[in-house]
This record gives sequence, C-alpha cells and structure tokens, in this order.
Amino acid sequence: MFTAKDVQTLRQRTGAGMMECKKALQENNGDMDKSAEYLRAKGIAKAGQRAGKQTSEGLIASYIHHNGKVGVMVEINCETDFVARTDDFKTLAREIALHIASAAPMAVDRDGIPEDKVAVERRVAEEQAKASGKPEAIMKRMVEGKVEAYYKDNTLMNQPWIREPKKTVGDLVKEASAKVGENIQVRRFVRYQMGEE
Repeated sequence: MFTAKDVQTLRQRTGAGMMECKKALQENNGDMDKSAEYLRAKGIAKAGQRAGKQTSEGLIASYIHHNGKVGVMVEINCETDFVARTDDFKTLAREIALHIASAAPMAVDRDGIPEDKVAVERRVAEEQAKASGKPEAIMKRMVEGKVEAYYKDNTLMNQPWIREPKKTVGDLVKEASAKVGENIQVRRFVRYQMGEE
C-alpha cells in the first residue's frame, strides 16, 4: 500500500497536512503522482505553493479565559484585507488564540525558542542518555529525539491542535490557507497568565 515515509514525501511535495496526504494516498492506492493531483484538485496543495506570498494584512485576535486568569493576543497575517474580514479567517484566529491559552507554546516556530533553553534541554537529555549506558550512536539519537520532542511540545505550529490532536496547528493553518486561497502566517503572540513573569 504506502508507508509513513510516503505520507511525509507527499506532504513535502504538496504542502498539505498529514491527514490529507494519508487520505489522498488511500484514495489513489499509494500512487504519489495521482495523490498529488488529487490534493491539487481539492485545493489543498495550493497552500504550499502560496507560502512565499507576502502577508501584509490580517488581524489581531484575543482570548480571555472565563476565569480571567489567562489571556492571549495573536497576530495572524494574510495577503488581502478581503480575506482578513472573512468569517473563516476570524474563526481561525479565534481557534489559534484559544489553543495558545490552553497549550501555552513558547514560540510560533523553532526560530523563536531561545537558544539557552534548547541548550539546557540538550544537556539534560545528554545526562539522561549517559545514565542509560547505551552505545554512543544510540545515545546521540536519544538526545536528538528529546530535543526534537522539546521543539514539538513548545512551538505553536508543531503542537497537536487541542480540538483535533491528529492535526497540528500548522496543518490547521495550511488548510485555512487552501480554503481561502491565500498565504496565512501566524506572526506573533503573547500569552499572559496570572502570577507568571
């Protein structure tokens, strides 16, 4: 049929989400070209092709938790003011603000995670790997795996979406981008929690 590597290859080729790629491969008996065509026909692959387009419009969405102890502001950009005013775009912005309030990411993507925090995680992972007594090659893989998991847990675009954990927030943004036909980017966010610095 097809493997997880095939799903990953199709994702890289089309920019579509993991679940869409899996479905496309299932629908087309694992045929890569037909699956890519299927995604293009559905409009899902377009999101990846638009990734380079300038995003100078958008909106800032906010969310305050019902207990008043957590608040979020997030800036989401798109290409045109027309799209920024659509209900789909506003819904996406609200969903992402809600996700940030719940999942508490540190940054939008890997580039936003401070190097000193990654260095601390790497040192902890190295100590744990040494304590395992495994061979050097396995210890290196263990360390890299833990660092990757740290990025996944703490970057908004890589976190599993709270409403549908099989999908990442990045997948959610790509789907919205395909639906509205414009490049959408989460530019920045700030999350406040009572008592935290």
